[in-house]
Amino acid sequence: MGFPNVRARRTRASDAWRRLVRETRLTADALIYPLFVVPGRAVRHAVESMPGICQLSVDEAVKEAKAAAAAGVPAVLLFAAPARKDATASDALDPQGLAAQAIGAIKEACPQVLVWADVCLCGATDHGHCGHVTPQGVIENDSSIQTLAQVAVNYARAGADAVAPSDMMDGRVVAIRARLDAEGHATTPIVAYAAKYASCFYGPFREAAESAPAFGDRRSYQMDPANAREALREVLLDVEEGADLVMVKPAGPYLDVIRQVRDAVRVPVVAYQVSGEFSLIKAAAARGWIDEPAAVLETLTSIRRAGADLIISYFAPEVARWLRP
Repeated sequence: MGFPNVRARRTRASDAWRRLVRETRLTADALIYPLFVVPGRAVRHAVESMPGICQLSVDEAVKEAKAAAAAGVPAVLLFAAPARKDATASDALDPQGLAAQAIGAIKEACPQVLVWADVCLCGATDHGHCGHVTPQGVIENDSSIQTLAQVAVNYARAGADAVAPSDMMDGRVVAIRARLDAEGHATTPIVAYAAKYASCFYGPFREAAESAPAFGDRRSYQMDPANAREALREVLLDVEEGADLVMVKPAGPYLDVIRQVRDAVRVPVVAYQVSGEFSLIKAAAARGWIDEPAAVLETLTSIRRAGADLIISYFAPEVARWLRP
């Protein structure tokens, strides 16, 4: 049968009908809020390229985590930009380093908030790359994963509820899992940045995290935006190595990859709505070109519809408040 017997508009006729038959539902329970921590006290330094987002001292990060939790956001993702930067990422390895301090302070102040700790070397190194650099300027894989595993243990000891390696080195998940288990952290989940693309949409983040590479780029370890089959290979390798959750980053330009990953694995799939996605919406809304809340909700719903179970977004606290009954 077709028209006039079949009329698809029948269940679109009112808001009540649209809510009743809605296929994809966005809830605050699916959101993770990124935080950028810097040294000092009472620091709230606005990130120029990300309106409304600030670099925060530890005490201010605690306040921000509390506010996000009060809005209904269950988790935060922590990035640290320490003052001490060197070739060995010593601040990330230090039990009293900036990230470890922030993890401990947030968990003490609001234990109900899950703290995911980004595990990478870029923010704590003077060269800004995600692994160790040889004298020839090559990003060295195997020594890097051993350091990344040590960083993960340091963050787990500080109280992190999950460690999230974002470096894209080969074999880092299995190295981290082995070190965590050996050090008494067998119950700490690994959220693997499994399909992380070498994207132009990271620009504002690098201002916030102070992590721009001092030379070259990250294309020898982050993924080529043209590749989707390779993303499935990376994801399946990380699951095999012990990843408890896998991530696709960025989210919006890679909805097709999110869908393929969701169909391929049985672990939760996370998608990161990255800084460039955030800033594009903010810039257009500031000029009156789009309705900001409508654009935010539509983009996040599309990420969920593509198959993401969880979404990392700088809009998380606002969205959680908008979604309250």
